[in-house]
Amino acid sequence: MAIEVTPLTPVFAGRMTGIDARRTLAPEEVAAVDAGMARYAVLVLPGQDITDEQQIAFSRNFGPLQNGANATQRRPELRLDPAFADVSNIGKDGTRLARDDRRRMASLGNRLWHSDASFRVIPARYSLLSGRIVVTDGGNTEFADMRAAYDALDARTKAEIEDLICEHSQIFSREQLGFTEYLPDERAMMAPVRHRLVRTHPTSHAKSLFLSAHIGGIVGWPAPEARAFIRDLAEHATQPPFVYAHKWTQHDLVIWDNRTTMHRVRRYDDLNTIRDLRRTTTKSDGPTAEQVAA
Repeated sequence: MAIEVTPLTPVFAGRMTGIDARRTLAPEEVAAVDAGMARYAVLVLPGQDITDEQQIAFSRNFGPLQNGANATQRRPELRLDPAFADVSNIGKDGTRLARDDRRRMASLGNRLWHSDASFRVIPARYSLLSGRIVVTDGGNTEFADMRAAYDALDARTKAEIEDLICEHSQIFSREQLGFTEYLPDERAMMAPVRHRLVRTHPTSHAKSLFLSAHIGGIVGWPAPEARAFIRDLAEHATQPPFVYAHKWTQHDLVIWDNRTTMHRVRRYDDLNTIRDLRRTTTKSDGPTAEQVAA
C-alpha cells in the first residue's frame, strides 16, 4: 500500500495511511514518517492494533526512548514497561484510580497545554500515543502548532523573544492545579531546567515557540512578569486557527513533534469509565540552552 497523508486542518496535522506499526519498517518508510512529521507536526495512523513490544520497536525508529515513569510517584508500582508513560486511569490492579489517588491528581496536569518532557535537560522529540481503550464522551487530545503561532507574532515580539531562556519544571505545572505535596528528594529531582523560548527545527528550519505549562520563569525577569508574559504567549498560541482536536478511535496511533507543538487532553469521566492510552517518547538531539549548576 502506498504511503499517503491527508491534511486534517488547513494549517497542520495529517492522517497517514500505508504504514504498519506492527512490523519492521524499511528505511524509506521511516523517512516518510519523518518527512510527514516535518510537514504536519502531528500524524494520525489509524487501525494500529499493536502490542507494547511492537510500539516500543516502532518508536525506536525515531531515536532513543525516554523513560516514561512518572517522576511524581513515590515508590511507583508501574503497570507498564518503564519505556511507557502510562496516561490511563488504571492502577496496577486493573481498576480505575480513585479520585484522591496521587497518580491521578498528578496526571491532571496533562489537561494543561504542555510539551512532553520539557522539564528535562534533553526534552522530547516525538511522542507516540496508542489508543488501546478510548472513550466516546470527552477525552479528545488537542494539539497547537507552535510554528504557526510564531509566524503570527508581530516583528517587535519576535525580536523580544529571540534569545529568551525559560525555566521548566513539573513543579510549576502541578502547582497551578494545587498539587504541592512533594518530598525533598522529589523537589531536587524536579529542579528547573533551561530551554530557549524560540527553537529552530533541524530539518525544516522553521522557527517555533517552545511553550509549556511547565514554564515557571524567564531568566533575568521577575517571576510575576515572566509568568504573565508566558500566559499571554500561550493564549496567542492556542487560538482555534492553530489547534487540531483529535477525537480518538480505538487503535489510533498518534505521533506528534514536541519541538513544534503543544498538546493537552480534555476532561472525561475518568471515575466511571476506562481510558487506556500508552505513550512512548523519543529524545530530542540535546539541550536547547546551557544549564546552570544546581
